Amino acid sequence: MLLTPNEQRVLSRGLLDVLIRAGLVAVLAVFCYRIFVPFLNLMVWALILAITLYPLQVMLRRTLGNKDGLTATLIVLVAFVVVLGPTYMLGVALADSLENGMAVVKSGSFQIPPPAESVANWPLVGKRVYDGWLQASTDLVSFAQKFAPQLKDVGRALLGTVTGLGAGLLVFFAALIVAGILMAFGEKGHGSAVQIASRIFGTENGNQITDLCTATIRAVAQGVVGIAFIQMLLIGVAFIIMGIPGAGLLALAVLLIGIMQLPATLITVPVIIFVIVTEGVSTATIIFSIYVFIAGLADNVLKPLLLGRGVAVPMPVVLIGALGGMVTGGVIGLFIGPVMLSVGYQLFWRWVKDPPKLQSDQVQEQKQP
Repeated sequence: MLLTPNEQRVLSRGLLDVLIRAGLVAVLAVFCYRIFVPFLNLMVWALILAITLYPLQVMLRRTLGNKDGLTATLIVLVAFVVVLGPTYMLGVALADSLENGMAVVKSGSFQIPPPAESVANWPLVGKRVYDGWLQASTDLVSFAQKFAPQLKDVGRALLGTVTGLGAGLLVFFAALIVAGILMAFGEKGHGSAVQIASRIFGTENGNQITDLCTATIRAVAQGVVGIAFIQMLLIGVAFIIMGIPGAGLLALAVLLIGIMQLPATLITVPVIIFVIVTEGVSTATIIFSIYVFIAGLADNVLKPLLLGRGVAVPMPVVLIGALGGMVTGGVIGLFIGPVMLSVGYQLFWRWVKDPPKLQSDQVQEQKQP
C-alpha cells in the first residue's frame, strides 16, 4: 500500500517524536542511575534486611498496639545489640590473637619443629617442602627475609580484607536503619512491589513473582548466612575456650567459608590435628575434637531444612543461584542470584505449560468432526 506524501510526512514526524521521547527518557534514566548508584549497595542491603525481618515485624506488631514505627525501631535496636555483641567478642579475640602472636615473635621463643625425613619422599614437592621447612626450623629470620615480598603481599591482602569488613559492617548498620524505615511502611511497599511486578511480568503473574522473590530472599538469609553465623558461633566459642591461637581469625574464616558454601571442615580438621599433636590425647581434647567436628558438619543437616523452605522452586535451583551469584556478585549476589534464577525458572515452566491460545484452538478444531 503506497502512502501519499502528506501521510509520509506525518509518519516521519510521528517516528521522530517517538525517537526524541525515547532519547529523553534514556537520558533521564541515565542521570537518575548516576545519582542513585552511590546508594545502590546500601539500598539493596536495606531491602534484603527488610524482607528478611518483616515476619518478625508482623509478629510483634499486635503486641505493640499495631504501631509499625515503634515495632520497627525495636527490631532495629535489638538487631544492633545482637550483631554488636558477637562482633565485639570476635574483635577482642582477634586483637588478642594478634597481640599474642606479635609478643611471641618479638620474644624470639617461636620455633618451628624440624621436618620428618619422610617429608622428603613426598611425590613432586617433597624435596622442596623439606628444604624450606628445614630452613624455617633452623634459621627463621633468613627464611622470612627470603619470602619477604610474598609475606608483604599476604599482609596487605589481610589488611585490605579487614578494612573491607569494617567498611562492610558500617554499611550493614546503615542499611539496618533504612530497613527499619522500610518495615514501618511494609504493607505499602508490598503493594508497590506487586504493581511493579504486574507491570513487568503481567497482571496474572504479579502476586506470584512478588511472593517468590520474597520467599527466596528469606530462604537464602536463613539457609546460607544464618547457618554460617551459627557455625561461626558454635566453633568460635570452642576455639576460644580451648585457647586455640588465632581463635578470632579462625572463627572469622569459618563465617566466610560458610557464606562461600565451602565445608567448615577445611578449618576444623586442621585445628583438631593441631590440638591432638600439641596437647596429646586426653578427655578434653577428645571432647573438643568430637564437638568441633560435629559443629563443622552442622550445615549438612540445617541446609536442607532451611534453604529453599517456603520457596516454590526446587532447592537445587536456589543453591545454584546462591553459588553463582556469590561468584559473580559477591555477598549481595548471594541473594540476587537465587532470586533471578528462581524467577527465570518459574517463568520458563509457565511458558512451557501454557501453550499459545491460537495453537490450542487449532488443536480443538482438528478434533471436531
